[in-house]
Amino acid sequence: MAANKRVAVILAGCGVYDGSEIHEASAVLVHLSRGGASVNMFAPNIDQMHVINHLKGEPSEEKRNVLVESARLARGNIQDLSKLGVKDHDAIIVPEPIYPLYQNIHAANLCTWAVQGKDCSVNDQVKAALQAFHGEGKPIGLCCIAPVLAAKVFSGCEVTVGIENDDKYPNTTDTAAAINSLGCKHMSTGVGESHVDEKNKLVSTSAFMCDAPIHEIFDGIGSMVRAVLKLA
Repeated sequence: MAANKRVAVILAGCGVYDGSEIHEASAVLVHLSRGGASVNMFAPNIDQMHVINHLKGEPSEEKRNVLVESARLARGNIQDLSKLGVKDHDAIIVPEPIYPLYQNIHAANLCTWAVQGKDCSVNDQVKAALQAFHGEGKPIGLCCIAPVLAAKVFSGCEVTVGIENDDKYPNTTDTAAAINSLGCKHMSTGVGESHVDEKNKLVSTSAFMCDAPIHEIFDGIGSMVRAVLKLA
């Protein structure tokens, strides 16, 4: 395991329906710590597209800021995404930034995939960060639905959002079709595993795209983090 690597983690708020998935973000941080990496967390300083009452699963009229909400996950130790420097890091990881299971309530703080699918746009700062790391040949780790960011930014790349045509992965087949339609290649990969696109140094895992016990999701994220650190 490569130790002492500097990894940037991009968050998108706090909460499965309107920000970063909390368990995924925590799993990423645990596995990075276990791998001996140092971590800096970042989030865009923008308003959330939606605010969701997580108890009722309904939209709320509140206004919330992505950076402020992400600070909850980061225990306050977070920076504006505009301050992210590729030269200061060896890799970048994005936990789930949007939730794909509800058509009327979903976060779209890093990109608009949840409302526009393959025709979505990616937040300019997020796109610039991904392109900068890719341009420097530094690895990019992606969880759950986050691989769609790579599909939009890197034509011809390989990613996974789970196993197609499997009831345990209820949203994978349609998402995979959209990824393929963008000229990329979806790789069917189990929840406890990750896929490595060696050419583009992209590592992805399906995480909560699968209806699986949380320990299997944790294991898949560990596989992704270890591969990212190995490539860094």
